[in-house]
Amino acid sequence: MRIVFDCRYTRFDQHDGISRYTAGLITELAKLHAVTMLISDHRQLALLPAVPWQIVSAPTSIREPFLALTVNRLRPDVVYSPMQTMGSWGRKYRLILTVHDLIYYRNRTPPRDLPAPIRALWRLYHLSWWPQRMLLNRSDAVVSVSETTKQLIAEHRLTDRPVTVIYNAADAVASGPVQRTMPESTRLVYMGSYMPYKNVDTLVRAVAALPGYELHLMSRVSDSERERLTLLAPQASLVFHNGVSDEEYVEVLRSATALVTASLDEGFGIPLVEAMGLGIPVVVSDIPIFREIGGDAALFFPAEDPQALAAAVLMLEKPGEWNERSQRSIVRASSFTWKASAERLLKLLTSVGASTSPTVQAEATR
Repeated sequence: MRIVFDCRYTRFDQHDGISRYTAGLITELAKLHAVTMLISDHRQLALLPAVPWQIVSAPTSIREPFLALTVNRLRPDVVYSPMQTMGSWGRKYRLILTVHDLIYYRNRTPPRDLPAPIRALWRLYHLSWWPQRMLLNRSDAVVSVSETTKQLIAEHRLTDRPVTVIYNAADAVASGPVQRTMPESTRLVYMGSYMPYKNVDTLVRAVAALPGYELHLMSRVSDSERERLTLLAPQASLVFHNGVSDEEYVEVLRSATALVTASLDEGFGIPLVEAMGLGIPVVVSDIPIFREIGGDAALFFPAEDPQALAAAVLMLEKPGEWNERSQRSIVRASSFTWKASAERLLKLLTSVGASTSPTVQAEATR
């Protein structure tokens, strides 16, 4: 069976969420079955495994709707894309698309690094459900990265195609979990963007109510956002790292009391799995996806209640509580591995690739 994997959303220097999902899955899938990667820039190869590849147009190209005419030349049986927007007009193969979340239907501000025309199309796309339905129903199967997203897909009737959950995961850390029964410091770590739905303001206000605690904000931040957050609660102890390497992130995280996030909406929660895998407890907003990922290991608080967040952090000071949460976290994180997700994906690829697809037949006759 010829499998093609769309790797065009891989970054050049450091992964974001979809880039990490792509690299994690393709690395493990390539150990199980021969696969060809689609890339749009040679620089992407630095973060991808050494497997056969083919360069094609970028996913933001005006040629994207007709990408299948190029991919057809590879004669694949099945193509997998870690996004839902892969062009499919004229395809002669089976196609599996991915939905990570539906965040931008409720929070329509697009990622700031996209070109202005793409940002405008992004907003238009998320004004209605029908473009999503049209894209998903042109596939043969759909992947979601969580049961929470799968339920939302069903709730909004986004597709009549079968939906399979292929979980996100976190890269393994060679040094393994922390070997202690209490935190090394009173650091609280936040890894994520500063978009409004991330609700970083609640984290800042909570730390202002926690004398002796520091909030380490790991991601790149603009000068204006840094100033705004600093003025929001001047008594809060904030440490802006303004972007870190994976190694630096792990070093800070390993010494922390907890990873914290007050997000109002997520498709998964890779930082949770990263922290739990190290044995670092997570204190997170009480939203469905974090319940799914954090299980009985996490401490939860109402998303917009900084006092409740502060109280949850202080719970970790109770004798034995931090160690108990740490041990539960390690067990919980073991549920999410790239190896397990790749095995599940291969099973789906094999099933879809071997099926007689009415969608493919219909496409091939146009």
